[in-house]
Amino acid sequence: MPLPLEGIRILDLTRALAGPFCTMILGDLGAQVIKAEPTQGGDMSRSWGPYHDGIGVFYLSINRNKQSLAVNFRNPRGLKLLHQLARDVDVVVENFKPGTTKTIGLDYDTLVKDAPQLIYTSITGFGTDGPYGNWPGYDQIAQGMSGMMSITGQADGLPTRLGVPLADLVSGIWSALGTITGLHQRTNTGRGQKVETSLLAGVVGMLCVQGQRYLSLGEVPQRIGNEHPVIYPYGAFEAADGMVNIAAATQSQWQNLCRLLNLEDLIEQSEFVDNEARSTHRERLRKIFNSRLNSRNAIDWTTMLMENGIPAGPVFDLQQLFEDPQVEATGLVELVHHPQLGQIKQLSNPLRLESIGPKTVRSPPPLLGQHTNGILNELGLTSNDIVELQEDGIIFQDAVNI
Repeated sequence: MPLPLEGIRILDLTRALAGPFCTMILGDLGAQVIKAEPTQGGDMSRSWGPYHDGIGVFYLSINRNKQSLAVNFRNPRGLKLLHQLARDVDVVVENFKPGTTKTIGLDYDTLVKDAPQLIYTSITGFGTDGPYGNWPGYDQIAQGMSGMMSITGQADGLPTRLGVPLADLVSGIWSALGTITGLHQRTNTGRGQKVETSLLAGVVGMLCVQGQRYLSLGEVPQRIGNEHPVIYPYGAFEAADGMVNIAAATQSQWQNLCRLLNLEDLIEQSEFVDNEARSTHRERLRKIFNSRLNSRNAIDWTTMLMENGIPAGPVFDLQQLFEDPQVEATGLVELVHHPQLGQIKQLSNPLRLESIGPKTVRSPPPLLGQHTNGILNELGLTSNDIVELQEDGIIFQDAVNI
């Protein structure tokens, strides 16, 4: 069965994280992603440590299933190549500072004149309108301004960023979704369109019930640590060897949990009779639960509770996660051969489609310029043209693929 996006060609003008994460998702789904990089140094994330035998793991984490075209963006001849490609592909994805693409002739309004079928996906920091429309975007800035940091962390602690670059990642996911939507609509209309989101919008769109609390009730949610803001008991508790998450979201689950923990006397106590009462008396209930849960390990509690209808799970560090048998059984880590590093492990795409199968990492993150010659051949350049561009420093081809 063909891959879902097989035959779709994407010119990836992005760097750092939000854009590359978007195009990696599209590459996972079968699109040909041409990652255009400066000849000197390539994508900035290549230089961000820590390093796996000289290659930045940041770059390795977001660039699988792509081809690398190394071209001098600052040279008019290099820009001409990008202009040709942009008019030849199905999708252009960019995350430059607003206004940059217009100055180099790679903006949507310029390209669509000659390529009305083009899907043009743009990721900015704050959108292109409003008082911040010209500001550059950075993940932690967006996390802070979105309100997400204000509701993350311990109640008596400081606002806290998520342990991964949330704004970059979610804006990349939204952008991939928008790109696929644009491609689908093009099959009916024959025309492309511009797809836009921002780091700020991406996180605001994830505020969910916390955002709706303010919009509906005027409530400003506060940090509540590892507990659910409106349901209890639903959070992290203390087992003998670490934390265990327990989620008793319904009244029947609450009653079942009490019976399983031999705490039946709590069921009828007025302080815990319903969710509102339990939420009001969280601190007391937490101490009772911790005292009981401290008698067994987190995975033992998890097994017992899950097998009796109570959602639960240990709080793993990453070593525990990647050594867990469920991760191996579900193929969340894949092996792929890298031309410099040999066999490496990569995170799998979490989607499972029949047309893709269990293996989603078909090619490793490319070396800088690994596919330059092949991409330009596809564009119609002759061998002599390519040699001349190489000699003049307009393009770079890594020797591994010659």
